[in-house]
Amino acid sequence: MSSPRPKPSTKLLDAMIEDATVDAYNDEEQITGLFTMLEEHLALPFDTEVLGITVTATKIDLTAGNEIVAICRRDAHKQAIPILDLPLPDPAPDGVEWIDAYRRWRR
Repeated sequence: MSSPRPKPSTKLLDAMIEDATVDAYNDEEQITGLFTMLEEHLALPFDTEVLGITVTATKIDLTAGNEIVAICRRDAHKQAIPILDLPLPDPAPDGVEWIDAYRRWRR
């Protein structure tokens, strides 16, 4: 079993949020900036477990309601799961710190 991944410092997360939202003037533009960073940096696809079933997170998307979701697939089925609710595998994929930054921004 691997050790838990270290959480990024609040200073680092704040700097990441600033980087993602530097030219944003409202919440909608800020979430778009964070989505763009997730899209660029989160290593996809990755397998994870949802309700005891292994699924593959194949991409992320931004819903019409401005929520960042992971599109998860298993066989012919797919489902959008809010990225903040998605259980992460161990080890976590590269770029997962952007999920932490999004979580901090949402608070």
